Amino acid sequence: MASLTDHIEDYLKKLLALSTRNYVEIQRAALARKFACVPSQVNYVLDSRFSPARGYVVESRRGGGGYIRIYRIVNPRSLGWVEILSRLETDSFDPVWAQQFLKRIYEEKALSRREAQMVKSLLRDEHYRGLSGEERRRLQKRLFRASLEAILKSSY
Repeated sequence: MASLTDHIEDYLKKLLALSTRNYVEIQRAALARKFACVPSQVNYVLDSRFSPARGYVVESRRGGGGYIRIYRIVNPRSLGWVEILSRLETDSFDPVWAQQFLKRIYEEKALSRREAQMVKSLLRDEHYRGLSGEERRRLQKRLFRASLEAILKSSY
């Protein structure tokens, strides 16, 4: 049986499929009312199911006239992965997220199988022996970002 999270995700994906724009705009409170849940449940769905690693960019504006815009990344070359990769500069680095992101852009054929395997090897902790956890993540993040930028720039 599908969970509430699954229902909200399916609903948002249907809205995206029916949209004539390259995004869908909704209000968090209205969506929460529709599914009889709290707004934090909507936030959970957005954070877990509509991430860049899964091919989405979520833009949010809070307040009375606030909204949430969900963009589906259709073609990595046309929407500029560099912008998404720049988020790696400010966000903490999570190798699990990086692997999901890598899988996503491989599936969209922005990377060859060989390129994906090479970049994925950068995420193995065994290559960073002797470094503290923080140093390891910082170096992984820098190498991951630099290698993807080099590969993706050549595909533009």
